Amino acid sequence: MNPFDFNSPITGQKYYNWKNIYPVPYDKATTSPYTKARVILMNGCETEQVFFLHQFSRNCPDNDLRRELAKIRRIEQQQQKLVQCLKPKNENILEETILYELLAVDLTAKLAKCEPDQYVKEALDFALLEDFDHLYRYANLMKLEYGNNAEYLVGKYTEIMPARPTIAHHRHPVDTIRRSTDSEAHTITKLHCNIITAAEQQTMNFYMNVCNLYPSDLGRRLYQEIGMVEEDHVTHYGSLLNTNLTLLENLVMHMYTGCYLYYSCLQSEDNPQAKCVWKECFYQEVANLKLSADLLEKYENKHWSCVISEGAFPELLNLGPNVEYVRDVLKNTVTCTCLKEDYCPVNLMPLDSNFFYYQSIVNSDLDCVPSHNVICDTINKFKIDYRYEKAPNPIVSLQARNVDNITLGRVPDSK
Repeated sequence: MNPFDFNSPITGQKYYNWKNIYPVPYDKATTSPYTKARVILMNGCETEQVFFLHQFSRNCPDNDLRRELAKIRRIEQQQQKLVQCLKPKNENILEETILYELLAVDLTAKLAKCEPDQYVKEALDFALLEDFDHLYRYANLMKLEYGNNAEYLVGKYTEIMPARPTIAHHRHPVDTIRRSTDSEAHTITKLHCNIITAAEQQTMNFYMNVCNLYPSDLGRRLYQEIGMVEEDHVTHYGSLLNTNLTLLENLVMHMYTGCYLYYSCLQSEDNPQAKCVWKECFYQEVANLKLSADLLEKYENKHWSCVISEGAFPELLNLGPNVEYVRDVLKNTVTCTCLKEDYCPVNLMPLDSNFFYYQSIVNSDLDCVPSHNVICDTINKFKIDYRYEKAPNPIVSLQARNVDNITLGRVPDSK
């Protein structure tokens, strides 16, 4: 599929009325976790498009161009509203959070498994373990406060168990910047960097906005803590993006990413309500892509191929289980942290490094760390933590279910 050659039934802007912008939501009891995850992913994709288009307009002196951007942005806003309301009103904040982390785990693993750039793959693998641990922390909050098992929310497609402990995720901001990719990167690498940045940004935005809406103090504190890690992740992934693109080139890349994702969703979706939305949005996204390519040619005299060398989509994204892959990454990289642009086992980190300095401030009182307290409170109530494991944790020190490990990946010589 090459969206530049595709004859979309929609050739311009299609504006919705209030009736057709409001879809039939999915049934949370019967819908696949991966349909729910696709809704979150595409909401994140559209939110990124809108944020980017606003920033573009605010930094553009040409009002004729800004009017063209406003037309594209209005359509992206409509699509975001359409996608967002596929979520039913009876799905609560914590249930949606579990789905956010399911998406984070299985999306990151899927991208990493087919990523040709080793440095980008390492970046994906690194944050994968942290989102995997976040799933465990939120699942324990659900067990503690609602008595529910999160394994049913994730459809038993992914395991729920500790990884690199969340307490170890707090790094100095100077260690969150990665090396950027360039125009020579594979098309699939460019897509991966754009997709994971949008997805993690959506998670960060969600936690920023629902933190104060959560009904318990412990939950609010957990959203605060993991929300700060998501700031780290958005910086981590966002710094992989090609910094040499012009704003118009970036616009084409954003629209191409949207086309790729909607087409991927369309090919893998089995929910009829969602499938209709993916088809409609794919058609409109193709129209926006072609308009963006026309703007690039008009204002910079550049063909879209200077951004995407081959217009045909690479392997499509199909969300699914990644149990063995996650276990392998956990087994081999659990003690790693960041040292400027690279990764380093905590045992090899200089004792005067920014990592230990920042840890000494943020985690100065271990009894106040929310992610730790959630597990401790769950253990105190049920005698063991909550997990869904298909085999024992590959890290021996994480196998005990009556204690929360707060040294692994944070304290030298811990195992």
